[in-house]
Amino acid sequence: MKLHPVVAAVTERIRERSATSREAYLQRVQAAGQRDRGTDRLGCANVAHAFAALPANDKLRVVSERAPNIAIVNSYNDMLSAHAPYATYPDIIKDEARRHGATAQVAAGVPAMCDGVTQGTAGMELSLFSRDTIAMATAVGLTHDVFDAALLLGICDKIVPGLLIGALQFGHLPMVFVPGGPMPSGLSNSAKAKVREQAAQGLVGREALLDAESRAYHSPGTCTFYGTANSNQMLMEAMGLHVPGAAFVQPQDELREHLTREAVRTVLGNVRARRFTPIGQQVDERCIVNAMSALLATGGSTNHLIHWVAVARAAGIVIDWDDFDRLSAVVPLLARVYPNGVADVNHFQAAGGPGYVIRELLDAGLMHEDVATVREGGIREFTRVPSMGGGLAWRDVGPSGDDSVLRPASAPFSPTGGLKLLTGNLGRSVIKVSAVPEERHVVEAPARIFDSQDQLLAAFKAGELERDVVCVVRWQGPRANGMPELHKLTPPLAVLQGRGFRVALVTDGRMSGASGKVPAAIHVSPEAAAGGPLARVRDGDIVRLDAVQGTLQAMVGAEAWEARDPASMPHELKEANAHGHGRELFANMRRHALEAEEGACTWL
Repeated sequence: MKLHPVVAAVTERIRERSATSREAYLQRVQAAGQRDRGTDRLGCANVAHAFAALPANDKLRVVSERAPNIAIVNSYNDMLSAHAPYATYPDIIKDEARRHGATAQVAAGVPAMCDGVTQGTAGMELSLFSRDTIAMATAVGLTHDVFDAALLLGICDKIVPGLLIGALQFGHLPMVFVPGGPMPSGLSNSAKAKVREQAAQGLVGREALLDAESRAYHSPGTCTFYGTANSNQMLMEAMGLHVPGAAFVQPQDELREHLTREAVRTVLGNVRARRFTPIGQQVDERCIVNAMSALLATGGSTNHLIHWVAVARAAGIVIDWDDFDRLSAVVPLLARVYPNGVADVNHFQAAGGPGYVIRELLDAGLMHEDVATVREGGIREFTRVPSMGGGLAWRDVGPSGDDSVLRPASAPFSPTGGLKLLTGNLGRSVIKVSAVPEERHVVEAPARIFDSQDQLLAAFKAGELERDVVCVVRWQGPRANGMPELHKLTPPLAVLQGRGFRVALVTDGRMSGASGKVPAAIHVSPEAAAGGPLARVRDGDIVRLDAVQGTLQAMVGAEAWEARDPASMPHELKEANAHGHGRELFANMRRHALEAEEGACTWL
């Protein structure tokens, strides 16, 4: 299938914009790849330290027999349900490596926090910056520089982008990402959301709410909604960085261990055959565009409008929100998965999952097929589904198993990807409309200004928001407080919307990947703390959010608007954001963070 002209044009625009930085990056990758192996290049003391703890047979293999040595970068902890299964993965990987005459070492354990635990708390102010911390921790582990390849174990929100950013600093190595899969379906996400809204209205108490939440989040594996964690997994498939079809196989399925062992065989095959494309070459402009298309086609998390900008920059590639917006105009919505529908990721997988989506996009010319992946068969191999039956094998994905969850590109849920860039005198922002009812795509109402999400929650409880209102929550950007997700605002705003009011949220903060049905202009840039326009808005200003025309506007005359002195972040708020819960240690990140559209990077 011929590549869609808009996909081709966006890719070329990215290539031209990135020419200088990408060439410099590839030169560094090439120089690193031309060096001798670590055990041949390093001093004897360095080598002895690197392998002192290895069993004697492994030490013999890697030093004397020059066998491949695989780095394992593991984000295991048993606080994250999705990452708890990784406790056993290093032993599985080492065993499979030994079976094939190779060795493996845990090069690094990286931090991994659960946004579900920290939502609405001070800990969430470390969440976004944990991505760059994970990237640095990945680099610390790989900088021992005695590895021929790497396996990266991560799933959740900031962990996969952080691992990928760190891995791209060692772009001369072949690497494979190793997922763990979702938990079995529990209480439906729709039912859980209903109880949350009832709790916000005081209709049910803490006991009923905790019971509902515990039935939704109940076992090892990722949460079952299509938020940032599961969007990560879709993007890894679309970029060809997984073993094909590995994303959504549940942890307890016997297929899971076979796919993990196949990841070892895949990365070893790449090293030994000398046919591999190292990760720094694999993640090129086409690969990034493929990830963007897959995100849009599945109604994925808006967090990736920050994370994938940062990932691309780590490979010398410059993308912006205009690129997402242009792709969204031609990439159809093929999936309805909560919060864009009632199905969860297990239903998505049963209906065809990533393989179905990738096939439909390739056949419609909406993904690049001429890309390198971790497998010799290329991205077309990722349209197949793994299964067991006399050993690990792959089969054609076939038609959609449920057209209420997955539809072909010829008959999509929507002709566009459901993401819209908003511009106007309030700055640049994005809105995810794929889960928002069409009659809510335009909201015009008086503004109510809040300096924190707690202020909004208090106003809701006091009955002050029982009207048409655009809630402006500012001082939530990277420099102000680390750009926390404001997911706790979803239930009260949904309640107001359910009562028939015209309601919208405008913020320089983030919303959770699980947020959806309330119109929300998020990531407003430049942020208020950097002198952005949200600092000029006043209570009572009429604000128009128009996701049809792509505008975000305070309906104030230009002369009067420019004459306004921007508000300053309240001193007490600034002090509160700087202390407690380890926030002191992240002051430098807040100080140097780029804008959201630049990936909120702290390392550029």
